[in-house]
Amino acid sequence: MSVETGLREGFARTVTLMKDIGLDVGSYRLSLYGLFSAIVVAILLWIAVKLTMRALKWLLRRNSQIDEAQRLLAEKLIAIALFTLALLFGIDLLGIDLTALAVFSGAAGLAIGFGLQKTVGNLIAGIILLMDRSIKPGDVIVVGDGSSMGGTTGPGNIPNVGRVAKIGVRAVNVVTRDGKKHLIPNELLMTQPVENWSYSSRDVRVRLHIPVAYECDLRAAQAIIIDVAKSNPRILNEPEPAVWITAFGERAVEHELRFWISDPESGLGNIQGEVFLGIWDRFNEAGIRIPYPRTEVRLVERDADA
Repeated sequence: MSVETGLREGFARTVTLMKDIGLDVGSYRLSLYGLFSAIVVAILLWIAVKLTMRALKWLLRRNSQIDEAQRLLAEKLIAIALFTLALLFGIDLLGIDLTALAVFSGAAGLAIGFGLQKTVGNLIAGIILLMDRSIKPGDVIVVGDGSSMGGTTGPGNIPNVGRVAKIGVRAVNVVTRDGKKHLIPNELLMTQPVENWSYSSRDVRVRLHIPVAYECDLRAAQAIIIDVAKSNPRILNEPEPAVWITAFGERAVEHELRFWISDPESGLGNIQGEVFLGIWDRFNEAGIRIPYPRTEVRLVERDADA
């Protein structure tokens, strides 16, 4: 007897033994061979789907005619289709009779439906976000009041914004200014108000409140404020920075500087700090004073006859 014949007979005996080990559930036979076959088929199909997805992703990335959002949408739809086909092919390959498990599959499907309700909702919401292209990777957004991104507002009443790093199957990965990554469920972006600072244009206007003392030259102060804004490389020259008197306060003439930037993902607090510091240095050089809150106490001499 040759070695090949011996291997075949040994394999046949092993298969027969694995088929004998099992139990009967009604008219359906659950055997060790069936379990082993299901595991092997599942592993092979998983590897095949992963290799196919990797090849398709490589092809999509080489296509320069589609943007990032369209590529992500195509990848998700292809992944869903491939996994569905792999599941159906695996069931057919294993010869599983679904009619014998109709009652069990119905009950299990109902339980899974309730349990995965949020997951399926997030999946559909993610596909809708990619289809209407309202939110794309790289966009700067504010979700609701900002509580889902670690707070409401930052210093200087700056909204707690974040940059969309990735749109996943379940959640959107948003990176805030402090470097923290927040996973916001896709469904939340469909049910709450979302400010997208990059939807139609990446330009964002920034406002700074600057008080100037009454006894100072207001026109000279305004010229200094505009000059400092124009000298910053992040501030756009078109539209030009502008400064206005907004109110005559109790101790100062209130001014508001308005300028535009095109890179809000680089931070808003840092650009405010740079402009404030530049104005402070130039005001000190020109002798222009920024008043600070103070309390005056006057002592009035009491009349001796009173």
